[in-house]
Amino acid sequence: MPPLFMLLKPSMREKSSVPSPWKKLGTEKDLREKLNGADPYEWARQYIEKLNLEEKKLHREIILKFKQSKLIPLNEQRLFNGGYLFLQQLYHCLGLPKICSNISSKHKFTYDLDSVLSRLIYGRILYPSSKLNTFEESGKLLEPPDFQLQHVYRALDFICAEDGYIQSELYKNSKSISKRNDKILFYDCTNFFFEIEQEDGLKQYGPSKEHRPNPIVEMGLFMDGDGIPLAFSIHPGNKSEQQTLIPLEEQIIKDFQHAKFIVCTDAGLSSTDNRKFNNKKGRAFITTQSIKKLKKHLKEWCLDPAGWKLEGYERDKNGKPTTFNINQLEDPELARKFLKSTFYKERWIKSDGLEQKLIVTFSLKYKFYQQRIRERQIGRAEKMLVNNLSSLKKHNQNDCKRFIKKTGVTADGEAAEKEVYELDQSVIEDEAKYDGFYAVCTNLEDKPPAIAKINHNRWEIEECFRIMKTDFKSRPAYVYTDARIKAHFMTCFLALIIFRYLEKKLEYKYTCEEILDTLRDMNFLKATGEGYIPTYTRTELTDCLHEAFGFRTDYQIVSEKQMKKIFRETKMKKSTQKT
Repeated sequence: MPPLFMLLKPSMREKSSVPSPWKKLGTEKDLREKLNGADPYEWARQYIEKLNLEEKKLHREIILKFKQSKLIPLNEQRLFNGGYLFLQQLYHCLGLPKICSNISSKHKFTYDLDSVLSRLIYGRILYPSSKLNTFEESGKLLEPPDFQLQHVYRALDFICAEDGYIQSELYKNSKSISKRNDKILFYDCTNFFFEIEQEDGLKQYGPSKEHRPNPIVEMGLFMDGDGIPLAFSIHPGNKSEQQTLIPLEEQIIKDFQHAKFIVCTDAGLSSTDNRKFNNKKGRAFITTQSIKKLKKHLKEWCLDPAGWKLEGYERDKNGKPTTFNINQLEDPELARKFLKSTFYKERWIKSDGLEQKLIVTFSLKYKFYQQRIRERQIGRAEKMLVNNLSSLKKHNQNDCKRFIKKTGVTADGEAAEKEVYELDQSVIEDEAKYDGFYAVCTNLEDKPPAIAKINHNRWEIEECFRIMKTDFKSRPAYVYTDARIKAHFMTCFLALIIFRYLEKKLEYKYTCEEILDTLRDMNFLKATGEGYIPTYTRTELTDCLHEAFGFRTDYQIVSEKQMKKIFRETKMKKSTQKT
């Protein structure tokens, strides 16, 4: 029996998931069974009338009346933020409500952990501040919170207690909605300061990356090949970052059931123990290698101008191996031709029972960049000398003071009456030898250009740290017990994952600042009894957001019924990507 069809109006077609102008209602037999014998044709007629009525409502003109002489109601909130709706859809796609429900059932508390955690995450992205202010700001959202301030602080303790469970479940859920590029993992550490002076628990004095005289905590972060955070851990500020890699990696292997991957790190995390750990059971490593710290014969090999290769020029027309001498790049014509090219050479080395491949690259562009940086540093050092530098205090490896030396003898070798500060030309010349060179070590047998390409993506983990520190204002932290410190950074970690997925859905077309400014400005004026009036500017970015997430809030007015439908749609668990 043929099915019944209904012809949709053009405006209906746009909202329907059916690509054709016809909508299938079912066969006459099926409809009779569904309607308990009622006339299916009469039902279809009434159904069409209902849709036509809804269509008319969508196109009706709304007139809002205001009086100049009438005051607005006292303490009535009229402006609400709707930018969080896009975050809310991702939050539900990642299955966080179910995770919260399981934690609540396990610990048998009655307040809504899902509501607390979601508002902490939305607040970290939209209104980054203290927990108290986040609670107050959450009242600005279209959907008000249904918890009290005390519940926020209680929730932090349970979030900390279930740290491992949250991370492992989140990883599993993320794989079901979007393919994870987890064959390559990037790892790095950073630290966060507290505006206190007394050490306590995790808050310890250590090497601060911001050179602040405050106690710090350290975060180790794993990121996948697409820039999406994978796992993290928090350590005392005085713990060596080289000791943080293996424990977190063991957690990933155990809890995530993910055992075969390549770990990419910088030189600060490239200890021999870390390399050996990733040289077994299907794992591999790529790590930055300081040329200055290599043995003498390896250092000479790295800096030798002969024997370099270039991708695409490995063999000549006759099929014979081709190598370059990089001293030839001093010729202006060749320099212009190969300015953006990267030369390489490789060799296998064995030390401390570990066999690995040393790859060194050379780039003229990188050389000129390093020269410009050093010239500016030398210029600052010269200004210090003019301003009568009084002492050479302890400085880091990139401080311009490294180019200044103090001498207490004359040119004849006799003791001088007064100590003299001057530029140390030997240090400048020694550093210049390494301009343009970069080295990595790996146990992979892949070609050097492929290894270099993987290592190049390490900048994205630095971008993750920048977003957390600058845009999400995760430091200084305003919680003080160890449990709540860990929970604070868990909310920052979750906010970062959701935001990175948001960037991915927008196909990385917009900067972090553009996206955040847009979400924070997506406000609505409530027209009581009618709906919500968007007060934000419609832009290409807002259009992209609506298109990517499948709902629109940029009509001249959004009825209360339409807004409730949007609330429901953003709380449905569905794929974040088109399959």
